[in-house]
Amino acid sequence: MYENLIYEVRDKIAYITINRPKMLNALSGVVLDELEAAFTQASKDNGVMAIILTGEGKAFVAGADIAEMNKLTAIEGKAMMARGHSVMNFIESIGKPVIAAVNGFALGGGCELAMACDMRIASENAKFGQPEVNLGIIPGFGGTLRLPRLVGKGMAKYLIMTGEMINAEEAVRIGLAEKVVPAEELIATAEKVAKTIMEKAPIAIAVAKSTIDVGYELSMSAASQLEIEACVAPFSSEDRKEGMGAFVEKRPAKFNNR
Repeated sequence: MYENLIYEVRDKIAYITINRPKMLNALSGVVLDELEAAFTQASKDNGVMAIILTGEGKAFVAGADIAEMNKLTAIEGKAMMARGHSVMNFIESIGKPVIAAVNGFALGGGCELAMACDMRIASENAKFGQPEVNLGIIPGFGGTLRLPRLVGKGMAKYLIMTGEMINAEEAVRIGLAEKVVPAEELIATAEKVAKTIMEKAPIAIAVAKSTIDVGYELSMSAASQLEIEACVAPFSSEDRKEGMGAFVEKRPAKFNNR
């Protein structure tokens, strides 16, 4: 179904693997289209409760497809950046947990793609960076937006303006990744995290994700009101009755996802 991706579902987890290893999984226009299609497929599949995104070979995604970009006019380049933003925003907005299993280079558009996911588990050999200034451009798939929100404005400016590439340990230290593990344990760790989340009430996970994402952009007073309103849906759900009932009765909860 996909030329540049491998898509499979196992145990209620959708695995999306970018499969252009000879190109270090570079993001071309076609790859962006396929990513949007794959994430749409996963989001609409009621049998999918979590998504793990990774890359084939030694790269997660080493960046955008520079050979393709080099042929673009400024107007065409703007359109490609808009397309990249649209795909990243869509991935970020999906009401299911999305885990980036960063198995190697996550540079430029690859770093931006990882940041669009809910969390990033990195292998020990992972490398992160926004080296676009070395090509005479700036990050165009959301890097100037998401990076400062994750690592702070000063560190984001440092990484973007120097183009420096950092290792997985440094990425965890500054907040760009949540965990670093040996390469051979990467997918198993991502699966463990996914399954831990999948044991929780689905409506609570979806509402928590959206409330964090939307509330982060608001003032504290507006975010406070958002959280109060957001509590209504999970509080009125059957999952809340089951979860609280199980707690009182000192037994494991059995949510609708089981």
